[in-house]
This record gives sequence, C-alpha cells and structure tokens, in this order.
Amino acid sequence: MTFRGKVAVVTGAASGIGRALAVGFAQRGADVAVCDVNEVGLEETKHEVERLGRRVFTRRVDVSDREAVHAFAGEVLQHFGQVDFVVNNAGVSVSDTVLDSRYEDWDWIVGINFWGVVHGTKAFLPHMVERNTGSIVNVSSIFGIIAVPTQGLYNATKFAVRGMTEALRHELEGTGVHVAVVHPGGIDTNIVRNSRHRRSPDGTTDKDASVARFQKAARTTPTQAAETILRGIERREPRILIGADAKLLEKIQRSAPVRYWTILKKALQFVER
Repeated sequence: MTFRGKVAVVTGAASGIGRALAVGFAQRGADVAVCDVNEVGLEETKHEVERLGRRVFTRRVDVSDREAVHAFAGEVLQHFGQVDFVVNNAGVSVSDTVLDSRYEDWDWIVGINFWGVVHGTKAFLPHMVERNTGSIVNVSSIFGIIAVPTQGLYNATKFAVRGMTEALRHELEGTGVHVAVVHPGGIDTNIVRNSRHRRSPDGTTDKDASVARFQKAARTTPTQAAETILRGIERREPRILIGADAKLLEKIQRSAPVRYWTILKKALQFVER
C-alpha cells in the first residue's frame, strides 16, 4: 500500500501521536485532514504539514459530537474528493476507582474514547466500502488488552474500541477495506497530564506524581509510535502493538489471562524498591 496522492484523516491531531501521524502521512506524499478541540495545537500541526508541501484541511471538532464528526467528513470529502485512510486517534483518560467514579467522568471518557471512534468510523466507512479500498485504523491501548486498578473507565473504553474494531474487521473480510486496531504502550504524550485525575493505584490523589511516573515509563516517542502505525497500514496488519512494553504485556496476558495482574503487581513492587 502506498501513500502518495492519497488522503488521510487523523483525529486528535493537535499534539502527540495525532500530530506525528499527520506529519508522517505528509512525508509519504499524502494530503491530510485533521481535527481536534485544541485549535492552537491544530494550527501548529497544519503549519508542519504545509512545510512538507502537502495540502491540509483543518477543523475544530469534538469527536463526541456525532453531527460535528459527520459534518467534518462531508467537508473533507467535498474538499479532497476522496478519503483513503482514517485514524481515529483522539482520546482522554480518567484515573479513579470504579467504586468512587463519577458519572460525569464516564460520560466524558466514553463520549470521546468510544463514541468518537464509532463516529469517525461510521462517518467515513460508507465511502470506503463504496470504493472498496482504504484503511480504518482505531487507536485502543495496551489497556485494551490488560486492565489495571484505577483505570477501569479508560479500560472500558479501550476494550470497547478493540471489540468493535475486531468485529468490523471480520465483517469486511474479503473486501478491499483494511481494518486495524492499535495498542500503544507507554507513549510520551500529554494524555496523563491532560487527564481527569482522581486517584492513583496507590490510593493517592497526587496528579503530578502520576505524571512523573508515566513520563519515566513512557519510552516511546510519538514519532516512533506514528512510524509503527504507518508501517502497519502499509502491511495491512490487523493488530498493531507499539513499544516493547506493549509487546511484553500482551504476551503476559496471553500466558496468564486471569493472573496477569498478580504477576505485574509483583514486578512493579520489585522495580519500585
């Protein structure tokens, strides 16, 4: 699969993996349509793509807003005439126990992490099916494979993205439309810094400490993550794991599907000594 002369759509493109994907597509010769709620960051992404000599279309879009996403899809198709790749990347996180979680946090994270992916898929998929070509790529997480304390809300959305995407892949088997689910491990982005932080696994409410721990563990850069996703699209891979940590955790989950947290908890306690 080649990218030159094609059109790629990336949600959550104002920073992190989204911006790196927009730039990566442009470097490979694709034109890009990007959206986010962060208009300042989106403008910076636009300038980076334009410096590479590619066309770029931008809109401020809240992916939890169904009508806004479908309107964005209509504008993109009118502007470019086609869409070849869609990466539903926009995402947020909440750290809290299920017991103490607030319904407004559930509404917020499900609206963006799950409904945002559904909206982006449904808005562009009919065009791809009609042309019998293209790629739908939905970003889950390693937390769509393993579940950990205080990440129940995030886990719920990322497991849901995985389930919906894998079902879609089976439904489109034998067609020209490629479907992939992405499971990043620790990526050095702003997702934890921008999270709604209520409680850490150790029971504390210190967000700064959680951000520091995450940044220490996040060994993969957004650019490296984007390169892995783009290679996965080129190879039409159905599941894209990003980072050595994601690959290791996936293996542990497969070998101990019920007891993996017991194993991981002991390993973390050993590392923190």
